[in-house]
Amino acid sequence: MAIKKSELYSTLWKSCNELRGGMDASQYKDYVLVLLFIKYISDKYAGVPFAPIAVPEGSSFKDMIALKGKPTIGDDINKKIIGPIAEANKLSEMPDFNNAEKLGGGKDMVAKLTNLIAIFENPALDFSKNKAEGDDIIGDAYEYLMRNFATESGKSKGQFYTPAEVSRVMANIVGIKDVKTTPQTTVYDPTCGSGSLLLKVADEAETTVSIYGQEMDNATAGLSRMNMILHNNPTAIIERENTLSTPRFLDEHNRLRMFDFIVANPPFSFKSWSNGVDATNDTYGRFQGYGIPPNKNGDYAFLLHIVRSLKSKGKGTVILPHGVLFRGNAEAGIRTNLIRKGYIKGIIGLPANLFYGTGIPACIIVLDKENAGNRKGIFMINASKAHMKDGNKNRLREQDIHKIVDVFNKQIELEKYSRMVPVTEIETNEFNLNIPRYIDSQEAEDIQDIEAHLKGDIPNADIDDLHSYWDVSPTLRKTLFKAAGRTKYSQLTITPDEIKTTIFSHPEFVDYGRKVNIVFSEWKSKNLPKLKGIKLNDKPKKLIHEISEDLLQGFSKLKLIDKYDIYQHLLAYWFGTMQDDVYALVIDGWDAGKEIEKGAKKNEWEGRLISKELIIARYFAKEKEAIEKLETERDDYIRQMEEMEEEHGGEEDVFAECRGAKGITKTNLNAYVKKIKKDPEFKDELKIFNEYFGLIDKEAGAKKQIKEAEKTLGEKLKSKYKALNEDEIKGLLVDDKWMATLEKDVKTEMDRISQRLTGRIKELAERYETPLPDLSKEVDGLEKKVHEHLEKMGFSWK
Repeated sequence: MAIKKSELYSTLWKSCNELRGGMDASQYKDYVLVLLFIKYISDKYAGVPFAPIAVPEGSSFKDMIALKGKPTIGDDINKKIIGPIAEANKLSEMPDFNNAEKLGGGKDMVAKLTNLIAIFENPALDFSKNKAEGDDIIGDAYEYLMRNFATESGKSKGQFYTPAEVSRVMANIVGIKDVKTTPQTTVYDPTCGSGSLLLKVADEAETTVSIYGQEMDNATAGLSRMNMILHNNPTAIIERENTLSTPRFLDEHNRLRMFDFIVANPPFSFKSWSNGVDATNDTYGRFQGYGIPPNKNGDYAFLLHIVRSLKSKGKGTVILPHGVLFRGNAEAGIRTNLIRKGYIKGIIGLPANLFYGTGIPACIIVLDKENAGNRKGIFMINASKAHMKDGNKNRLREQDIHKIVDVFNKQIELEKYSRMVPVTEIETNEFNLNIPRYIDSQEAEDIQDIEAHLKGDIPNADIDDLHSYWDVSPTLRKTLFKAAGRTKYSQLTITPDEIKTTIFSHPEFVDYGRKVNIVFSEWKSKNLPKLKGIKLNDKPKKLIHEISEDLLQGFSKLKLIDKYDIYQHLLAYWFGTMQDDVYALVIDGWDAGKEIEKGAKKNEWEGRLISKELIIARYFAKEKEAIEKLETERDDYIRQMEEMEEEHGGEEDVFAECRGAKGITKTNLNAYVKKIKKDPEFKDELKIFNEYFGLIDKEAGAKKQIKEAEKTLGEKLKSKYKALNEDEIKGLLVDDKWMATLEKDVKTEMDRISQRLTGRIKELAERYETPLPDLSKEVDGLEKKVHEHLEKMGFSWK
């Protein structure tokens, strides 16, 4: 059985719990990821001749299992497992598994490492067949762990990880998809961290490419090498050293090697960048013709290193703090020279608090040396508002990523979002590239109309601002508004309470909703064969790309509704639910739909892919209805008992002697009745108790019937799961689960649009409903009444 991605991630994260306490996440990530690496290469390559990764005999994960519980486990892991693997694969700076300071000493270390190995010993974590063709599950798990480690590491400790969403943007706009690549095509990252940026670019290439990276931190360089192997790029070259002082990629003349594509996320505003660098006489000519960066800020030092390392037609993307766009002095001179040379193709402003090492806003600088001499403008995007909250950080959504990539690659100009800024305009601004100078993304201020407050009516300017709605429903405006007694103002033709009904029932608005449904139905009809045709070893990532792009294309035909909002619904559902389902199908086939899984409690169970509710809705609706009827009867008996307790409670509570810790029970009631049944004084109480007894019996009978009916239904369900044929599974999973959810999401988006229009019109109507003169009259009238009351009470108000 294929393990769900979500289950894989949670299982791996459990391993981190074994290490918390002795060190922070920036340190224990090394141990967990090394163990993940050893498990992976052991499953994939142990005993395989001519494998790209060597697993020496005696150094596999199975050999590590044999070390569990041994007093020398830490030292044995170092010498018998990690040492030979590192030597065979030229891996350096591996973590010390015998470090008592971090892992505890004696029995504590033995228990911690034993438990850690046991977690990876889970049979479900078998990576030998983990890959559905083209989909690297373990690589994705690695990325998941890196994100969590970066989150937990806190400020200044997350520099080893670039958020995957940002990496995807950079990979998609650097231009590698637009050229015919070969294995000789080179991709380079001078500050590669864990290597995520390099991998994302390689994924976008048409063919395998040559990967090069350099990283200053020893442990992080080791992580990057392992990451390359885990993502099936074992030939990638990762060097360790300070790129600025000791660049490791040089040509035969000791000059900087030049690359086709470069991506980078250098440390922001690196203060000690000049250590070991003779900037005035730089051996590699990086600053010649541009200027020397400030001694305490290395942003432009890294940027100029990248520019110098690009081939004559080379292209690059680099993340830098927003300040590089507008800071003065030496940086202003460098920026001016770069612009004049035409090397900057574009700038994308990103949201603040996006990166793990800092909360400051950053930008992506897009470099392109090809046709630089003819470049007349710089394409800018202000995506500072394109994000969602994710814990204490911001995060790009799928729709944000796609919009940025679409707009940049197609050079689409959108109001308040993007535009091509002529270099001549930039020159008039003294080569300041601060994006808000050129793109104002601020929402228009909701201006209060003084005349409308004085005289009433709704300003036409506010109604005009809702033009996107009038474009799809031209006569709706006339239905809602009529001309007022003066120009530039209108009046509502209906009461505020009728606004929602009028909008929702208007023929043009209803027709627009019908068009939305048609677009979704057309997409559904086109893609149902793909979804119902999923086969073993299909590529889930290719599938979601195809159907999501088709959805985006379909909704591009419609005004008003945002195609990226619809796209987000699909991708959110994919990552939350659908992805696990599809991976199960491509590994285990459609029979996975027959499988059931045990719950946390005894006798609890649920369908692996298809919930019991879906089976019940399609095949056992009558049985479910019968149970619901019994539940209604049971609830009615309970309600009647509660009413009796309320009616006969109070000061003279007839049930007082029958109440126990769990309320009124049949046992307590029986005992009390025996005491009073022969006493004529309690004649009336006995009638009440007998009636209450009857309700208890009826409730118990209903509960018994419900339990029996649920048991019978459960048996029918289990039998039905086993008997499901492939067509039935496809109907339940694709039609009843996936498509029904997405259809509901589209309806929700349409409702949101409708509610937004209704809310705005109500807001305007209420704002100007009572003009100031009317308010003054009302105040005067109320004041007069107060004064009259005061006079009657003998008080003078004059």
